[in-house]
Amino acid sequence: MQPKLNIVPFVSVDHMMKLVLAVGVETFLTELAGYIEADFRRWELFDKTPRVASHSHDGVIELMPTSDGKLYGFKYVNGHPKNMREGLQTVTAFGVLADVGNGYPMLLTEMTILTALRTAAMSAVAAKYLAPEGARTMAIIGNGAQSEFQAIAFKALLGIDRLRLYDIDSSASRKCAKNLAGMGFDIAVCATSQEAVEGAEIITTVTADKLSATILTDNMVGPGVHINAVGGDCPGKTELHRDILLRSDIFVEFPPQTRIEGEIQQLPADYPVNELWQVISGGIEGRKSAGQITLFDSVGFAIEDFSALRYVRDKLRDTGLYEELDLLADPDEPRDLFGMLLRAKAAAVA
Repeated sequence: MQPKLNIVPFVSVDHMMKLVLAVGVETFLTELAGYIEADFRRWELFDKTPRVASHSHDGVIELMPTSDGKLYGFKYVNGHPKNMREGLQTVTAFGVLADVGNGYPMLLTEMTILTALRTAAMSAVAAKYLAPEGARTMAIIGNGAQSEFQAIAFKALLGIDRLRLYDIDSSASRKCAKNLAGMGFDIAVCATSQEAVEGAEIITTVTADKLSATILTDNMVGPGVHINAVGGDCPGKTELHRDILLRSDIFVEFPPQTRIEGEIQQLPADYPVNELWQVISGGIEGRKSAGQITLFDSVGFAIEDFSALRYVRDKLRDTGLYEELDLLADPDEPRDLFGMLLRAKAAAVA
């Protein structure tokens, strides 16, 4: 893949789409989930820090770095809910994977599509350990860009085949239902969020507005439900009524980040929560009883993006779906960087 150190494999949006379609969406999500689980089992090896966020009135731009000591990865990602009203994506992203030994990048890739895939894969991984056994019905409240990925991931990993869709914009629900037609789902488009959660064993909230909202009220959540709260992911942006949190066993990725950005920003800083990596590695139990309400307070963490970068890089060896990007100045004599300019000048004249 890298015959010369100055050349970095670059996965464009076009190549990412071709890669996902070549692998198959369900297979891609299933295999990516396996990478995430593997990295969560070695959680303690990673550098961990809350993402570096630059907030503005319009949205947020973030950097999400981590390293396992051999590889380093980071993602640039934005979150601008107002973009949807302007015909733009709410979330865009790209990422880099690098060799810790020499610091050279090994991969540069789009991550707008990849983030949607890894977010869905992460949700499904959490639900494997937290959702009620035999669950088949999921409500998805918020039917924007992430909704189809969530549905397919839950089908691939948990066997969910009944969907109840609701969005404040009914055209989004119709879009979601149309996109998922023929994929093995029994789909109901609902008129209210209350109607959507009726009979659902799993409730996924994935709304975009940057505000403290109450997408779910306390009376909408009965015993035994698993809540996959995806939309709340920055300070001041939540989806659940506080009373739901107090009735639930809460599972998070990285507490110092989730307490700033997740649903638990509504609770005291010392409120007890469970770390998902400990469940995946067998250190603590996930779902303990049929009547338990479990809540995955998902905000997205850098290790998940690291897993996605590793997965894509491994797939490139078999598919060749990348471009060679001349990204790094790497002169034959490391101390003669200026000489590269002189030789380029001479070549141009010749």
